[in-house]
Amino acid sequence: YVASGKITIDGITAVMGTKVKAGQEVLLQGKPVDTDESLAFIAFHKPKGIVCTTDKREKNNIIDFIQYGKRIYPIGRLDKESEGLILLTNDGNIVNKILRAGNNHEKEYVVTVNKTITSEFLKEMKSGVPILDTVTLPCEIKVLDKFIFQIILTQGLNRQIRRMCEYFDYKVISLKRTRIMNINLGHLQVGGYRNVTEKEIAGLNKLISKSVNTPDTIWNSMEDASDEDTGKSKRDYRSKSSRSIYKASAKKAELKKELAPKSLKKETYSKHDSSGRAITKDNKYYKDISSHKDKSNEDENNKDKNNKDKSIRDKNNKDKNIKDKNIKDKNIKDKNIKDKNIKEKSRKDKNIIKDKNIRDNSINKVVKDTNNKDKNNNDKNNKDKSNKGKSNKDKNNKDKSSKAKIMERSYKMQKQTNKKPEKSALRGKK
Repeated sequence: YVASGKITIDGITAVMGTKVKAGQEVLLQGKPVDTDESLAFIAFHKPKGIVCTTDKREKNNIIDFIQYGKRIYPIGRLDKESEGLILLTNDGNIVNKILRAGNNHEKEYVVTVNKTITSEFLKEMKSGVPILDTVTLPCEIKVLDKFIFQIILTQGLNRQIRRMCEYFDYKVISLKRTRIMNINLGHLQVGGYRNVTEKEIAGLNKLISKSVNTPDTIWNSMEDASDEDTGKSKRDYRSKSSRSIYKASAKKAELKKELAPKSLKKETYSKHDSSGRAITKDNKYYKDISSHKDKSNEDENNKDKNNKDKSIRDKNNKDKNIKDKNIKDKNIKDKNIKDKNIKEKSRKDKNIIKDKNIRDNSINKVVKDTNNKDKNNNDKNNKDKSNKGKSNKDKNNKDKSSKAKIMERSYKMQKQTNKKPEKSALRGKK
């Protein structure tokens, strides 16, 4: 907007670098711009697919995704397919100080690759990798898992981590930024953001206190920005109002190339001197054409040999992994079958014991019922017999008593009539 002349300050068209003072009226295409000077500073967990741009023409731009409610812009970029921590603020000085490549601020990443990480890979990554006509600065790196490593950069080349891995034939599967200087991603959920704390801001200000906020080589700080984003940033900084800054940046970049190791420089030859030596375009050093060709052939042969050895190693490792996997699968399958048989046998034994107990209980019940029935019959017979004997006894006693009473009555009647009782009657009484 500034480069296109769409912003005015108190009626005067603004240019790059113009500072807005308190009380001044700022218009964007004739409409007032919110000049709220309160600091907005947030940490955002960028998901994959979100583009770190303020351009509204990009439907997946980071500003529309967050919908913060105040004008903010991202500090640096993360590639569209990467995720993790990115800071957003409305303080331009902080942005420039953090992004400036020469300030060597730490950024931490967790990277997943498509092949097993080797000690050789770690050693080469740590010491520096030749990419983009330069050599990366030494960095900290450690293994987290078979395919995952953590890396801490203080440099910010375009898609640096991806290019470093590609140099060793590794492909980045996922890339996640977890820290920028003293600000950590922590447990912030994907797509969420939080305000940077006062303690974090104080620590950040301490780290950038000696930084220069001139935006030279800022596009180099986009360590995971796409080529398209980087190109766009360069075009922005090449506007008329910032042409001098761009020239200084280009000169500094050329100086860095000169300081890179000669064996890793990309040489193009345009002239030859009288002795047949090639002169490079930057006129800084010479190499003999024939020795250069021999060295190139030797390097090519070594590279082919290394590739062949690597292919053999990869094939052997692959075969070994397949064999180990088959053995492991067979052992697991045998164990499952054995466990299943043991379980089945245990279940059958349990059912047999259960059936036996049921059968024994049934037999015991039948025996008990039979015994109870016999006992009841015996008790009934004894009771009937007792009742019958008692009945006979009572009957005899009753007959006896009746007979005695009859004889006694007869005796009394005879006595009343003064008759001598019959002898047979008396005998019966006795």
